[in-house]
Amino acid sequence: MSPAGRTRPPLPGKRRDALRIDQMVRVDHAGEYGAVAIYQGQRAVFGTLPHKARIAAQLEEMEADEQHHLDAFDQLIFERNTRPTALAPVWDVAGHALGAVTALMGERAAHACTEAVETVIERHYAGQVEELRAMGEDTLADQFDKFREEEVAHRDLAVEEGAKDAPGYALLSAAIKAGCRLAIKVSERI
Repeated sequence: MSPAGRTRPPLPGKRRDALRIDQMVRVDHAGEYGAVAIYQGQRAVFGTLPHKARIAAQLEEMEADEQHHLDAFDQLIFERNTRPTALAPVWDVAGHALGAVTALMGERAAHACTEAVETVIERHYAGQVEELRAMGEDTLADQFDKFREEEVAHRDLAVEEGAKDAPGYALLSAAIKAGCRLAIKVSERI
């Protein structure tokens, strides 16, 4: 963005990049798929424990938001005839495992997982929104921005619920953030 808060006009020849948009759709589809798997892994642990009903309900609500995002990206994959990532089975297993492990570590660790993932995803979406606006793809930018806002709400809830008080928070958060950034880079290509 320019200092005045306006998006700079695109450089000549950069108006609309269909391949870049397909790359965005592919990686965001993969990310939402992984997010659903994380929440499913966490709910598999907390959902069977009556004294964990509160966090199970929070996770169920966040999973529903992620499923809504995933459904939208499923539609975009179909409409744009975009190739989804070939790594979906890996992200499914990794997401479920990350969700289950952090849940087994406790509520705060589960929230730390959400906080770390959503921090990376919020920044990722923000960059894409700016890029899409520069291409003149305002409708898609608006959709991505709405999803970004929902991710921010998940992150903020996780912080309110004590994410940063999780045992080993700094290490746990750094490892999850690094994993998310790596998954983004790999899913853009594969």
